[in-house]
Amino acid sequence: MIAWFKYQLELFALALSFFSRIPIPASTPYSDERMNRAGRFFSLVGLILGAICGGVYWVSAQIFSPEVSVFLTMAFSLMLTGAFHEDGLTDMADGIGGGMTLERRLTIMKDSRIGTYGAATLTMALLGKWLLLTELSQLSAMFSVFLVGYGLSRAVAASLIYDMPYVSDLDTSKSKPLANKQTTGELLFLSAVGLVPALLMGLHIVLSLAVLALLFRAVMKRWLLSRLGGFTGDCLGAAQQLMELLIYLFLVAQFEHHFISTSVEVW
Repeated sequence: MIAWFKYQLELFALALSFFSRIPIPASTPYSDERMNRAGRFFSLVGLILGAICGGVYWVSAQIFSPEVSVFLTMAFSLMLTGAFHEDGLTDMADGIGGGMTLERRLTIMKDSRIGTYGAATLTMALLGKWLLLTELSQLSAMFSVFLVGYGLSRAVAASLIYDMPYVSDLDTSKSKPLANKQTTGELLFLSAVGLVPALLMGLHIVLSLAVLALLFRAVMKRWLLSRLGGFTGDCLGAAQQLMELLIYLFLVAQFEHHFISTSVEVW
């Protein structure tokens, strides 16, 4: 039992190091198989990152306006994760937007330079996140918003590993370690952890987000299969960013509708 618990902690440490700049013990063992098994903890890592960012927002909000607090939290989040997912979104936008063949798309995605597609996509993603989070700061408790946004988006992105083929990099010397295998049990654990924080907002929010996540996953999977024949690490990062934005957009719509309905009833 102790050995099993130690093994799980080591897998969690690998997942934490994969998704963030948070240091882990140098003695943590690594192998391709362990990296694959560590994928089960991706949404849990998301919850931890969301909790940290929620705390940063709360502290900032004691001093600054919601707009400034959201900006500071976003900047901190980028440093906390090393802009890991934003990099994936940018690379995928450049590759799929600028490449006409599979080989060309993969080559562009591995180019460290940012093109027009990537720059435009990254700008809109960051601007959209700031706008939506600022709006949510007037409608909801931000700590729960960060938990849901960070946790569920990573669960959805990582779930694509379950039933999609991994597209090998053309230049394997530039490959990043990536979990590319997933069992049904790991998928269920990943999904459950990603959805649990939404219970803070009510059961109807949980059910709605589950449906939204399934729809987004289906569309993203079909699109990636048609464009690349599978997924790469950049694609997972892009899926996380897009799903996070979609979650915030959904929450804004939900809370604004509730606010309007309540105002009408009171009137």
